[in-house]
Amino acid sequence: MKERIFLSSPHMSDEGYEMQYIKEAFDTNWIAPLGENVNGFESELAEKVGSKAAAALSSGTAAIHLALKAADVGEGDIVFCPTLTFSATANPIIYQNAIPVFIDSDFETWNMSPKALEEAFEKYPEVKAVIVVHLYGLSADMDKIMDICKKHNVAVIEDAAESLGTYYKGKHTGTFGDYGIFSFNGNKIITTSGGGMLVSDNPERIAKARFWATQSRDQARHYQHSELGFNYRMSNVVAGIGRGQLKVLDQRVEKKRYIFDFYKRELGGLEGVEFMPSNEWDEPNYWLSSIVLTGKVRPLDIFDALEAENIESRPVWKPMHLQPFFEKHDFVGTDVSEKLFENGVCLPSDTKMTDEELNRVVEIIKGLWR
Repeated sequence: MKERIFLSSPHMSDEGYEMQYIKEAFDTNWIAPLGENVNGFESELAEKVGSKAAAALSSGTAAIHLALKAADVGEGDIVFCPTLTFSATANPIIYQNAIPVFIDSDFETWNMSPKALEEAFEKYPEVKAVIVVHLYGLSADMDKIMDICKKHNVAVIEDAAESLGTYYKGKHTGTFGDYGIFSFNGNKIITTSGGGMLVSDNPERIAKARFWATQSRDQARHYQHSELGFNYRMSNVVAGIGRGQLKVLDQRVEKKRYIFDFYKRELGGLEGVEFMPSNEWDEPNYWLSSIVLTGKVRPLDIFDALEAENIESRPVWKPMHLQPFFEKHDFVGTDVSEKLFENGVCLPSDTKMTDEELNRVVEIIKGLWR
């Protein structure tokens, strides 16, 4: 069996930055959900993306949950959410006993369609919040989306779990809305094995989110709780990994872009192959290089051919409104997200891939056209 090529696996720095911070945590015995690494990771990431405040949490999902809570989303409230996303975007809406309404994508961005968003507001004028996702590192059309949301005076939460390092018109994704979230899951562009970050230009709400994330423990000599709390704070050890990884973020983005350009050069001429969209205002991190197929070769052909050679690939996300758990909830749009799901392929985009491994992938794919 040939060596496994992963879709997107953890990639620690060659310089060993992560171990320096981890060693400091062990040397000082700060093996806890607080400490210098947690504080440092929060301030360093906030500075990197241009936000005023950040809270380091146990996952990106926890960050979305607390963003919804900070936006005062509660029982019966309607929240607009892209249908083409991972379930972690939508699940926290249910945690808050709110009601998701799923919004279609457009082919121009693969993200939330401003046209469908407008239609959704016409159908549901009493909306509490809108979650926007930057899928696979591609930015949503934030000017149009923010104009619509401001017109309707709703909170905007950016799920930038896949887009750390992506810019929209020179500004980091995750910093346009009221709240932004990032994920450091094992497959993300930088990883802490598991973890997330909530950012905002409202330091008071971030402080409140930290309070909720530490079991809402009141300032009292005894253990007192006046609000419902959660065990969502990031570990000082995990945060140390994040501080080290943040130092190589730009390198990881550069490699992801190299991988995308390699695939586009080698596969772009194949009949029926279209690559994820490019817009003049978007500087993607290309977290996963993805294509859609419109010819005789189908996604399953590629999945099977690559898996036979011990190479990981996967479909584009299955839309939320097609998921058994969410099928009872409304969907606004046409069939763009369904077509992307039916025809989409996420190619291996691991930042440790060599040119030899990239060639191995493209030769297998090209073989399906011969």
